[in-house]
Amino acid sequence: QVQLVESGGGLVQAGGSLRLSCADSGRFFSINNMGWHRQAPGKQRELVAGITSSGRTSYADSVKGRFTISRDNAKNTVYLQMNSLKPEDTAVYYCAADPGGTSWIYWGRGTQVTVSS
Repeated sequence: QVQLVESGGGLVQAGGSLRLSCADSGRFFSINNMGWHRQAPGKQRELVAGITSSGRTSYADSVKGRFTISRDNAKNTVYLQMNSLKPEDTAVYYCAADPGGTSWIYWGRGTQVTVSS
């Protein structure tokens, strides 16, 4: 059973930084693709950043150069470092796991990120 728990959200001013963490209680974290998604009010959930089991990363165009995803397999944790935050980054951020490389099966409950102007 995989349980994902996010932390690190909060309120920050535009231009500031936050680091989100997602702890995975499962036994097979190191072989899972992991991702951070977000959902703003009235909008669809979108993939912000992903990292494969081998460490290859990908980003949405809207966050390239500002956000960095990383993983620590020894701690079963994936991170999202968010710099130069903008008000449009305000959303609930969700961690997700893709064990088979085809779909996001496991989800955390989300953590709120609010960026004030």
